[in-house]
Amino acid sequence: MNHELNCNQVVTLLTFYIENKLDEKLSHCVREHLNKCKDCQEKYLKLKRILENFSEIRSKINEEEISDLKQYETPQYVTFKENLSAYVDNELSDNENIKIKKIAISNPLARKDLEEVYAFKQLLHSSFNKTKSNLKQDYAKKTLERMYSKSTQTKINPFYKLVGLFFCLIAFMILGIINILHF
Repeated sequence: MNHELNCNQVVTLLTFYIENKLDEKLSHCVREHLNKCKDCQEKYLKLKRILENFSEIRSKINEEEISDLKQYETPQYVTFKENLSAYVDNELSDNENIKIKKIAISNPLARKDLEEVYAFKQLLHSSFNKTKSNLKQDYAKKTLERMYSKSTQTKINPFYKLVGLFFCLIAFMILGIINILHF
């Protein structure tokens, strides 16, 4: 970049600059502007402090959440995790389904996992339906039609079979007559 950035451009790029998401040239231009402009430098320092504080708070919350949820990692939860896919796909017996439901009701970690699996399943289903409706052609149907049309093309028409059989019969009869006349 050969030109200098103005204050509005630098302020817009500050978050990316702090997170090191700018290419070298653009990052260099922002750095030069910050060295020259005290107002932008002050905004940069404030934004950097805010982002650092936010990161600290976020990491503390995640640590607290993890320590709170650790108490729910019981043997029943392990069983729940092992059977979660089968439960969602209705592959368990009635007794096993009831056990999984009880664990999901009593264990917040299990409930969270179950909600995430159902949300993911719903996302997959809606994505599939959207893709399916966007297709103008049904390729599976076309493939099956081609397979059936090829298999019918290789079959010989019964009429031609009868005609061929008739000519063979006539040929054998003529050969038989020739053999009889020859002796």
